[in-house]
Amino acid sequence: MTATPATVIQIAESVVAEINAGDFSKTNLAAQRLYVPNFDLEDMKELRVTVVPREVEYLPLDRASNKFHATIDVAVQKKFSKGDAKEIDPLVFFVEELADYFRLKRLNSFVAARCVKVENTVLYSVEHWTQLNQFTSLLTLTFELAK
Repeated sequence: MTATPATVIQIAESVVAEINAGDFSKTNLAAQRLYVPNFDLEDMKELRVTVVPREVEYLPLDRASNKFHATIDVAVQKKFSKGDAKEIDPLVFFVEELADYFRLKRLNSFVAARCVKVENTVLYSVEHWTQLNQFTSLLTLTFELAK
């Protein structure tokens, strides 16, 4: 008997599937789900999209069920050569495309979950920019469902 994965894992896997199947300006995506994204700098020459389940919140809905909030981080990362607008602007646009795509979206493979909040509080990491010559943007998606 195979155990059903935790709800937050099912949501994260669904986010990966949606990104990989989506019609975005960046093509040939291979988003993946990880707990701790840890790549060698050499691996960052290609665009990396990493989905990380971050947080779960259970709020009472009624006597028998909870409102479940799953917070999922989506990291978009790529090593750059110059860091000029020509190189970085398309990456910022791609992050915005992802944000627009998931806003109020029900996941195709997990329709009970709906994205109720999208945040891009780290448009780019200054630390990664200055120390690694790497663009790193963090998009945080909050999905809600009754459980």
